[in-house]
Amino acid sequence: MQKINPCLCFDYQAQAAAQFYVSVFDHASILDTTYYQEGMPKPAGSVLTVRFSLDGQEFLALNAGPAFSFSPAISFIYYCNNQEQVDRMWQALTTGGAESQCGWLQDKFGVSWQIVPKEFIDKLSAGDDAASQRMLTAMMQMKKLDMAVLRRAYEHR
Repeated sequence: MQKINPCLCFDYQAQAAAQFYVSVFDHASILDTTYYQEGMPKPAGSVLTVRFSLDGQEFLALNAGPAFSFSPAISFIYYCNNQEQVDRMWQALTTGGAESQCGWLQDKFGVSWQIVPKEFIDKLSAGDDAASQRMLTAMMQMKKLDMAVLRRAYEHR
């Protein structure tokens, strides 16, 4: 078990959310599910927590009630190996959710994600400030990141 894990608080959708994420991400699985007991705030036998793993990162989904909600102030970044993976993840996570700017989106549960090509990060840290600025300017015009367009901006074509 990891020493630091994100805990996502839902009203009652913890199990549905965990199952959705496990269906979208590679190397993903449900690790454990716990249930409310008699005398607890929700009906006995209903899902309390779902511990799951997405590509090696563990998460805990908690049915905590309606007092909590998600905001873009916290987001999860998913680094993609290629444009095909960006496109697939974007499509899956925006279905029922909402697109935002610069590779950000909100999924159908209200959780914010950033879908980012690894090549984008590599180019940003390559040390060419002018090329990075051109690429960042191009990125500011996008919702889903398009690496071909970003590459052209970086290479000044």
